[in-house]
Amino acid sequence: MDTKHTSTPQQDSQPRTPVLDDLLCFSLYATGLAMNKVYRKLLRKLDLTYPQYLVLMVLWERDELTVSEIGARLFLDSATLTPLLKRLEAAGLVSRTRSAADERQVLVALTDAGRAMQAQAGAIFEQVSCATACAPEELGAIKRQLDVLRARLADSA
Repeated sequence: MDTKHTSTPQQDSQPRTPVLDDLLCFSLYATGLAMNKVYRKLLRKLDLTYPQYLVLMVLWERDELTVSEIGARLFLDSATLTPLLKRLEAAGLVSRTRSAADERQVLVALTDAGRAMQAQAGAIFEQVSCATACAPEELGAIKRQLDVLRARLADSA
């Protein structure tokens, strides 16, 4: 008796399940973890988490924004952002006040301590860039590709 297994046409037409290392999503995930690890080490000196640092980055670009404006900039919903902002406020880095024009909106502004932290955080970008061991042009190209990918994924969602 022949013990050789032969596949049926139906089995051959089944899509191949990719291996983990072939998945773009896994590469993005693992790279994000590695990037966050670098940031975590640098931000520990400032007693900030990476999401808190991102909120401060947004406010350093343009102070006094609504929670929804910050959320839109960081792709975060208010349920995620509110506890983060409360911790930044408790640390004395931001203030939160109701908008006089629309009390449903909460305005977030930097305090003097939050503004001063920008100088302390100034070297972080350069240190992270060095950790990548990439040329500035290479980092720029990767970032542009990721921005295009994110936009395409957002359009398809």
